Amino acid sequence: MERLELTAAPGDSGRLDAWLAGQCPTLSRSALQNLIEQGLVTCGGAPVNKKDKVAPGKVYAIDLPDPQPIEARPQNIPLDIVYEDDDLLVVNKPKGMVVHPAPGNPDGTLVNALLYHCAGQLSGIGGAIRPGIVHRIDKDTSGLLVVAKNDAAHQALSAQMSVHSIHRVYHAVVYGNLKEDEGFVEKWLGRDPRDRKKMAVLAENAAGAKYAYTGWQVLERCGNFTYIACKLKTGRTHQIRVHMASTGHPLAGDAVYGPKNCIKSLNGQCLHAKELGFAHPRTGEWMQFDSPLPPYFTELLTRLRKEHRA
Repeated sequence: MERLELTAAPGDSGRLDAWLAGQCPTLSRSALQNLIEQGLVTCGGAPVNKKDKVAPGKVYAIDLPDPQPIEARPQNIPLDIVYEDDDLLVVNKPKGMVVHPAPGNPDGTLVNALLYHCAGQLSGIGGAIRPGIVHRIDKDTSGLLVVAKNDAAHQALSAQMSVHSIHRVYHAVVYGNLKEDEGFVEKWLGRDPRDRKKMAVLAENAAGAKYAYTGWQVLERCGNFTYIACKLKTGRTHQIRVHMASTGHPLAGDAVYGPKNCIKSLNGQCLHAKELGFAHPRTGEWMQFDSPLPPYFTELLTRLRKEHRA
């Protein structure tokens, strides 16, 4: 068990759980509250309460339990398989499905379903938790993913990712009316220094900043919303969501980067990985796939069109 000791500085104030979260960027406030409830956060040897106020000069100790290993196991979960051969498969991931197991999502993921469907025949480069996973999309983003069945296919596909030769187009609905019919966002991205669970636009020379490029094109204007296509040159975490929010046009339904009164009925951002193209890792043949817009997306567009015409 690892122990962290934090000393409250003069002038520190507020609720203890909030203060601790600010001091420990790798731990969420809810995770810290759980540790407090388990009696693993103490001051002077006595357990604290999450509603306690920070006491300047006091030393707070956090005992972190050893991480429990996460083991991905096969689960018979239906998959929407667009294409499959001996080297790879292309799947259409539904909204709400996590790609691989992680704390808080130990099962029910795409990897669990793949392990069952492929009887364990997946590349091992991603490790035991991410077998076959060449690239990821967010839990609440729907659409196309390519999965490698062997290490040679995984390496070849990853090489295409690294030189940005894989064709990826996402469709999205954003707030507001974009002034131009097309454009691009070219900004460096990295972990938000104020909230480690979020990504943010950073200065080019900032620690952990990575170059990111998103091209966008207007497909349809619907009053206070715009339906767009985004073509990726890079594939950073939350790239489209952060880039579009940085322009003042966050994605509809995005509770993290959009307005607080987001469209909750969408259950997450309106973002769909629609087109995916790459050279087959064994034959070199160019393969391209297109996924139809899912119901949550088309239903939003239908509603926006009606409101716009009204």
